[in-house]
Amino acid sequence: MNNETRPHSSDVLRPRNVGAAIKRTEDPRLLTGRGEYSADRKPDRLLHVAFLRSGQPHALITRIDTVAAQEAPGVIAVLTAEGIAGDFKPVIPFSRMPNYYATPIVPLAIGKVRYVGEAVAAVIATSRYLAEDALELIEVDYEPLGAIARAELAVVDDAVLLHEEAGTNVLISREFKKGDVVADLKAAAVRVSGRFEMTRKAPLAMEPRSYTAEYDKRRDAVTLYTSSNIPGIVRDAICESLDLPGHRLRVVAPDVGGSFGSKGSLYPEELLICIAARKLGRSLKWTADRLEEVSSSSQAFAEIVDADMGFDANGIATSLQADVIGDVGAYSIYPWTCGLEPVQVVSFLPGPYKIASYRGSVRGVATCKPPTGPYRGVGRPISTFVAERLMDLGAKALGLDPLEIRRRNLIRAEEFPYRIASGIIWDKTGFVECLEAAAEVVGYEQLRAQQADARKHGRLFGIGIASYAELTGIGSRIAVAPGMPINTGSETAKITIDSTGAITAAFGVASHGQGLETTLAQIVADDLGARFEDVRVIQGDSDEVPMSTGTYASRSAVLGGGAAKQASRIVQHKIKRVASHLLEANQDDIEVLDGKAVVIGTDRAVTFKQVAKAVYSDMKTLPVEAREELTATYTYDPINGTTAAATHIAVVEVDPATCFVKILKYVVAEDCGRIINPMIVVGQVHGGVAQGIGAALFEELVYDDDGQLLSASLVDYVIPSAPEVPAMDIVHIESESAVAGGFRGMGEGGTIGAPAAIANAIADALSPLGIDVSILPMTPERIFKLMEQTRLNARGKADE
Repeated sequence: MNNETRPHSSDVLRPRNVGAAIKRTEDPRLLTGRGEYSADRKPDRLLHVAFLRSGQPHALITRIDTVAAQEAPGVIAVLTAEGIAGDFKPVIPFSRMPNYYATPIVPLAIGKVRYVGEAVAAVIATSRYLAEDALELIEVDYEPLGAIARAELAVVDDAVLLHEEAGTNVLISREFKKGDVVADLKAAAVRVSGRFEMTRKAPLAMEPRSYTAEYDKRRDAVTLYTSSNIPGIVRDAICESLDLPGHRLRVVAPDVGGSFGSKGSLYPEELLICIAARKLGRSLKWTADRLEEVSSSSQAFAEIVDADMGFDANGIATSLQADVIGDVGAYSIYPWTCGLEPVQVVSFLPGPYKIASYRGSVRGVATCKPPTGPYRGVGRPISTFVAERLMDLGAKALGLDPLEIRRRNLIRAEEFPYRIASGIIWDKTGFVECLEAAAEVVGYEQLRAQQADARKHGRLFGIGIASYAELTGIGSRIAVAPGMPINTGSETAKITIDSTGAITAAFGVASHGQGLETTLAQIVADDLGARFEDVRVIQGDSDEVPMSTGTYASRSAVLGGGAAKQASRIVQHKIKRVASHLLEANQDDIEVLDGKAVVIGTDRAVTFKQVAKAVYSDMKTLPVEAREELTATYTYDPINGTTAAATHIAVVEVDPATCFVKILKYVVAEDCGRIINPMIVVGQVHGGVAQGIGAALFEELVYDDDGQLLSASLVDYVIPSAPEVPAMDIVHIESESAVAGGFRGMGEGGTIGAPAAIANAIADALSPLGIDVSILPMTPERIFKLMEQTRLNARGKADE
C-alpha cells in the first residue's frame, strides 16, 4: 500500500498534533477487552427482554394469548401493544416536505404487522434463556392481508395498502427540475440511457443493536445505554414520547462496535425497554441476535433508476433526467423520514459535473420489509453508480476515453462555488485534481496498453473510473434529510480545566469506530495549547452537553472539530488572562503551549495545574475580578457545510470459467480538506472501499414474493473477506475548506466511489462480449447468466 500526500494548498505550517499520524488512544482498551459496550452493563437485579416477532409480512393481529407465557418460569411480565397503550405517545418522524406521509413509530405492532420481523410482544424474564422459552408459549392469530414485496407492484392501482390512512403506498414523492431537459435531450448529439438498480443491503455492524435501561428508583429516572450514534436525538424523542423531562432520562452511547448508519435512528426496542423499566421499576437489557439484527434493523439502498443523459458532439454533458422508485420498507424512520435515502439519490445525481438541464423525480414506496435508513453514503452510492455508468456509456458512444470525458465535464477550480442542477452548492474542492492524481498514480496510459495486450490473449480485463462529490458537515441551512423540523446542523463542545489542571473535552458527537477520541483530542491540544496525552475526550452522553445530536453525514470532524477549536480558544484566552497576573506580563506577550503559559522569549512559565490552583484554590493569588472558571461551551454551525470529493480507479479481471471478479489494482485520490490524522483517514478509506466492494460484488438481501427474507444469515448474506479486499494506493489532496479548521468529512467516501468504479471496470472487462452492467451486486451468478444469454443470442444469430 502506498499512501501519498500531495502538497497542501497553502504553505501554512501545520500544528504539531493536527496532521500527525498519532495512534488511536481508544485502541489499547478495545484490543485488550477493556472496552465497555451496552451489553457489558450489569446493573443490580437485571431483567432480560426477548421479542416475539411476526412471521407474517402483512396481516391483521386478531388475537394474542399470553397467559401461558406469563406463567412460565422466570417470567416477570409479558407486554403487548394493548398493555402499554397508556405509557407512551407514538413518535412521528415529521417533515415539512409536501407529498409525504409520516408513519408513527410504536414499541410493538398495533392492530397489524407490516413486515416479517416486526415486534409483536415482549417477554421480560430473569434470564434471556427463560424469556426466549416463554416466547414459544405466546399464541398469535393473524388474518393475512397480502404481501407487497416489490416496490413496482406497490404502486399499481389495485395494490393492497400498508397504511390505509395514507391512502397510497407512495409515502414520499419529490421532483427537482432545471431547464428544459426534454428539449436538450432531443437536441443532444448522443443520448445514452439505462435502467439501473442497487439491491437491498444489511449494514451488518460487528456489534448488533443492544440496549440496557438502568432504573433509578430514587429519582424515578432511567439511564439508557444504547449502541447508537445519535444518543441526543434518542433522548429527546423518548422524553417526548414518555412525557419525561430530560434530567430524568440520560442516554449514553458507550463503546459502539460499528454502525454504518443502522444505529443512527430511533428504534421501537429503545422505546419499549424504557417504558418497561419505568413500568416495572427494574433495569432491563436486550441484545439482538444476528437474525434479529439482519431482519429488523434498518436496511440500505433498494432503488431502481431509469435515467438518460445527453451529450453534445464534443462530449459535454448537456442534460440528465431520472425517474427513481425507492423501496423504503414498511415505515418511516425517526428523525430522518423515509425520504432520506431515495430523495438524496435525485439530489446528488448530477454529482461533480456541469449539466445544464436536469429533471430528477423520485417516489419512496412502502413494502413489507424493514425500513430503509441511513447507510454509509446515503443515496450517493446509487446516484454515483448511475451517473458514472452514463458517463462511460457516453464515452463509448462518442469514441472518447472514459478519463477524457470526465476531464471535459468536471467542475473546475475557477467555477466554484458551483450550484449543480438539483440546487446543491459545491464549495471549492479538488474534483479535477483528484481525477488527475488517481490517473497518474494508477498509471492509466500503461494500464490501457496492458489491457490491449490482455485482450489479445482472451482475458477479460477492465478498468473503471468513478468520480463523486458529497456534502459533509452539513450546517443549519441545509437539512440532513429534506424538511426535517429538528436542527442537526450544529454541534456543541465543552472544554473544562478542573482544579487539578486536568483537561476534559465533552462533545455531542458519538463515535462508533471512527477514532473520535483521538482526532478531537488532537484538535483540542493544538487550539488550547495542551499536551495531547493530557486531554480526555467524552462523547456520546446526553448529560455532558446541553444539546447533542450525534455522528452521521460525515459531520464529526467538521462540526465537532469546529466546536472544539472555538471552545478551546476561549479557554486558552482565559488561561492567558490568569497567567498575565501570575507572571506579571501582558497577556499579548504570553503563548500557551504544551500545557504551560509562557512569556514569549523567556523561561518564565506557569503550568495548567498552577493556573487552575490560582483560579480554584488559592484565593490570595488573584484579584477577585480575575477569577474565572476555566471552562467554555461553544456550539458551532458551519451554515452550509463543505464538499468532499474523490476519484476511484479499479482494475479487475473476470474469470470466464468461474465468473468471479478479481480486483487487481485499486487507487483512491480523495480530498477531505486539512487532514487531522492521516492514519485514521487511510483506515476510513480502507473500510469504506471494503464495504463498497461488498455492495458491488457480494451483498444482497433477497426477499421472495411473499416478503420472506431468504438471506438472513451470514451463510447466505455474503460479505467480502480479506482476500477480496485488495491493497490500495491512496492519494490525499488537501484543499482547505472554508469551515473552521479547513476540515472536510470523509467517512463515507469509500462506499460511494467503490461500487461505481468496480461496476465500470466489470462493464469494461465484459465489453468485448457485448455485456453491460446495470445492477449491483454483480455476483458470479449474475455474470454467468449474462454470459450465457450472450452465448444464446450469438447462437441464435448464427442459426439465422
